[in-house]
Amino acid sequence: MTTDYDVIVAGGGLAGTIAAQSVSYYSNQKLSILVIDRNSEFMPGRKSFSGWTCGDAVSKEAVDYMANRIKVPWTEPEIEHHVKGVMAFSPDRETAIPFDGAGYMLNRQKLPEIQNERAKKRGIEFDFEINLTGLLYDDSQVIGVEGIDNKTKQPFKKTAKVVIDATGITSMLRNGIKNTTKIEKKIDRRDIESTGRYIMYFEKAQEDLTEFDPDYCIIHLDQDIAPGGYGWVFPKGKNKVNIGLGVEKSLLDQRNARMEKTDTVSSLIDQYVARNRAMKNPKLSEDEIDKNNATGNFQVSVRRQNDCLVANGYAIVGDAAWMPKPLDAGGIGPALVAGTIIGKSVVEAIESGDVTEKGLWKYNKEFINEYGYKTAGLEVFRRLIQTLTNDQISYGMKHFLGDLDVEAISKGEHPDFSMVGKIGMMIRGALNKKLAEGLRYTTQQNKWLTQHYYNFPGSPDGFEEWKNKLHQKLDEANTKLGSFAN
Repeated sequence: MTTDYDVIVAGGGLAGTIAAQSVSYYSNQKLSILVIDRNSEFMPGRKSFSGWTCGDAVSKEAVDYMANRIKVPWTEPEIEHHVKGVMAFSPDRETAIPFDGAGYMLNRQKLPEIQNERAKKRGIEFDFEINLTGLLYDDSQVIGVEGIDNKTKQPFKKTAKVVIDATGITSMLRNGIKNTTKIEKKIDRRDIESTGRYIMYFEKAQEDLTEFDPDYCIIHLDQDIAPGGYGWVFPKGKNKVNIGLGVEKSLLDQRNARMEKTDTVSSLIDQYVARNRAMKNPKLSEDEIDKNNATGNFQVSVRRQNDCLVANGYAIVGDAAWMPKPLDAGGIGPALVAGTIIGKSVVEAIESGDVTEKGLWKYNKEFINEYGYKTAGLEVFRRLIQTLTNDQISYGMKHFLGDLDVEAISKGEHPDFSMVGKIGMMIRGALNKKLAEGLRYTTQQNKWLTQHYYNFPGSPDGFEEWKNKLHQKLDEANTKLGSFAN
């Protein structure tokens, strides 16, 4: 059938615009592409009225992955500050683990403005202030999107051979999809973290590289400060910072009950800023490039990506596919990887004349092989960490992490704790023995899960069996992890 466009990208945020540029690159600009966003042209890809709420950090490796493959350059002012890596500190601040390597702090307001201008030069079209409400179908095939044009208050409909959904964690398109049962529609509440952050300027107080370091992004693991998540202090200059934290709601409730508090995410952030010994007189940024973005709260997924990423005429990417890393909720890196991969897969499907689930299936495999193979194991590891006390986290980071484990974490991999049992002389007390058993258990599960993902079926035919085995293993792990918490 004749369609308005070859590809519609629903959602003009980071994942969506990278996906659009990837389609353009791999088709040699021969395919017609429309990016649809609910925001105005002057605030493209804004997550909410609060702005582009995010930690703003991304590894150089992820940016290079995108740039080398689809020739999308990121320069200044999109890149606001360079960092040498990330340092994760134990609750007692005695142990620090480096990971992610060199990276960038981004300006999330300038980035989409500049990237969208580059996209337009490639022939990609944009339509703003469109509130999408659902997908269009021809029998079992997705053929477009529908919604309301907020500019004219008129119904909006556009058709395409493939719709790429990049509309975020609460995607109405994914939640209402009618032509598949393979794509998960809803996310478990335990796999969501509530986050918030400020972009601030400050005067220098005492020198303390565990509190602020202009060369490193700092993460604080602390169940009192950020229950079930972590606090972050990410430098955007010598006296400018992106500072915030994320929590898991049920664990925040438990923490409040234990400490007889009534804290919220917002009150926890205020306390986190106030106790920072390296910052004096912090104030929200009033820079033009931070306008409408200096403060905000949002929700982010911390689990494996959706079990299936495609349906007939449809594919999901970025937050809509629950791609942020399970351990640190970092979403920019996986969005760049997936956005790069999805363009190639969609172009190949269109050129082959098969934009069904089967024709798009390769996207599942390629994302898993490049990145997604490790996410289920990290999800299990994250759930174990959420059961631990501050003392256990500090003890484990100090005594159970070897050089190879730190190297694995630095690559975003699950550390190998299989040798923990052989250093039993170091384990003092029943709680740390239970911790050691939990770490060994997550290592075992990670090995099975990684292999299972590498064995992801090459066609839709074997998916149900693969999925059933996955969920059985994850259910067993959740039950077992519950026993470690008792």
